[in-house]
Amino acid sequence: MLLQDLREAVLDANLELVRRELVLYTFGNVSGISRQQGLVAIKPSGVPYESMSAKDMVVTDLGGRVVEGALRPSSDLATHLEIYQHFPDAGGIAHTHSEFATAWAQARRSIPCFGTTHADYFHGPIPVTDDLSPDEIAGDYEKNTGLAIRRLFGPGVRGGIPAALVAGHAPFCWGSTPAEAAHNAVILESVARAAYYTVGIAPNAAPLARELHDKHFLRKNGPNAHYGQAKDTQ
Repeated sequence: MLLQDLREAVLDANLELVRRELVLYTFGNVSGISRQQGLVAIKPSGVPYESMSAKDMVVTDLGGRVVEGALRPSSDLATHLEIYQHFPDAGGIAHTHSEFATAWAQARRSIPCFGTTHADYFHGPIPVTDDLSPDEIAGDYEKNTGLAIRRLFGPGVRGGIPAALVAGHAPFCWGSTPAEAAHNAVILESVARAAYYTVGIAPNAAPLARELHDKHFLRKNGPNAHYGQAKDTQ
């Protein structure tokens, strides 16, 4: 079986979305990529999480052709592939319809950084795409969704903001691994909820000061990060 370790990592990341209550029924999906082999493993379409196993993860090439697996891949595969092809540091992608992040996407509003929890993970607001045109919707809809995400960031991956809201749809997050992508989806939902409550309490709340935003993000993610333990600590 191809990419057994990746299949297992993708399965566990999908189940993490369930454990953290970010998905209902068969909503959402996580994928992972082997850059060396040019292959992607992704959740099968419409299969309940409780019945999935690692062997059910579908393996495709970067053109979307199924190379292993008896089930159809997620209907969002083309969106994932577009992100992988143009964000070279992405090793995993998580897509949910989590309640608060989806509400911001439906409102077509980016999520401002109001506090340090947001700043610890995202080096700026969580952006929202433009609406797709009627032609984009009628054409290759899933690929065009990925292109809309790409347009938010330009070339390469914007490591400081590993997430985007698709207008009228829901969030996509990515990370260096499927587990990290799922982790970012969990954090995104948390900051989306906090931002929603902040706006409800103080509609004119100001974003966090840039200096404090930078301090929190860089102490955890910058070249001289000092949050947590050294990687060689046992």
